[in-house]
Amino acid sequence: MKTLWAPWRMDYVGRKKANICVFCQTLKEDLDEKNLILFRGERAFVIMNRYPYNNGHLMVAPKRHITDFEALNEEEGKEFLALLKRSLSALKSTFRPEGFNVGINLGVAGGAGFAHLHLHIVPRWKGDTNFMPVLAETKVVPQHLRETYERLRPVFGPSASEKARRKGGLKR
Repeated sequence: MKTLWAPWRMDYVGRKKANICVFCQTLKEDLDEKNLILFRGERAFVIMNRYPYNNGHLMVAPKRHITDFEALNEEEGKEFLALLKRSLSALKSTFRPEGFNVGINLGVAGGAGFAHLHLHIVPRWKGDTNFMPVLAETKVVPQHLRETYERLRPVFGPSASEKARRKGGLKR
């Protein structure tokens, strides 16, 4: 029997759950590449999933800390859905998936891992499922997160904060 090592999964499986919101904390930092933030809009942002279900797994979230979809105001809702559309286009042009899973897990009982509203975008290809998740509780992702980030980041173009910084030197 061959062994497939996926030690990076222990960061997720074995970590203590923080009392702080991962998204809110990440947004405060000026480390988009390290934190895998692909795009910052005025009211929402796109971030790669550090523990992806599949290569190119992205998440869209509002910048404001809210837990319910109904709490999105009109402007946030428009940008939230616009970034879903932008993410789908970026993934299609970069990785050419054959389909997508798009979803929102609301509340702990609904599968939400933490309480900051976010939308998952998972690229899919025919035959991308295998026995590994069922038998070994391990998902094989064929590309390193850094390489995925480097391929996707240019496709998103400049974010709102980058445009503002160019005009007046604003910080994220």
